[in-house]
Amino acid sequence: MNLILSDCPLSIQTQDSQNVKYIDLSALEIKNCVGCFGCWTKTPGKCVIRDDATIVYPEIAKSDTVLYISHIKYGGYDTIMKTMLERAIPIQQAFIRILDGETHHVQRDVKPKKATIIAYGENLSQEEKAIFEQLVARNAHNMNFVQYRILFTTKQELQTVVENEVKQWEK
Repeated sequence: MNLILSDCPLSIQTQDSQNVKYIDLSALEIKNCVGCFGCWTKTPGKCVIRDDATIVYPEIAKSDTVLYISHIKYGGYDTIMKTMLERAIPIQQAFIRILDGETHHVQRDVKPKKATIIAYGENLSQEEKAIFEQLVARNAHNMNFVQYRILFTTKQELQTVVENEVKQWEK
């Protein structure tokens, strides 16, 4: 399955809508992670906070291809996307593994992913872009990316960039 996670409303048109799921995170109620680790101890694999995040993180886990669309703020994901990514911790286990000489969480039935991150913002500096690229590289193992790429754009060009990316899926 192909998943599109966006921090803003977009008009997504696909030919193969059965294989593409679009989630506008800005339209959902997703509370902040409280760091209780209940998803690892009390209710393994399920967050104890009952809100819309419980619908989203299983979709992330079962997707082969994910398109993350996020505004960039100070070289990082903006609040909506960052909150959702933090709330997706139930798809990982508390156990640690050594991967490429680094410690990372063991995945909980998470498909390996091809990921594209569309990072948008006005007047993004080279420093912000470099910081964001480092952030994504550091997160790639914990997010189970087998490959990823980052596209930088502006809010004005966002819809076109997303449409072009989704068209690539349909080829």
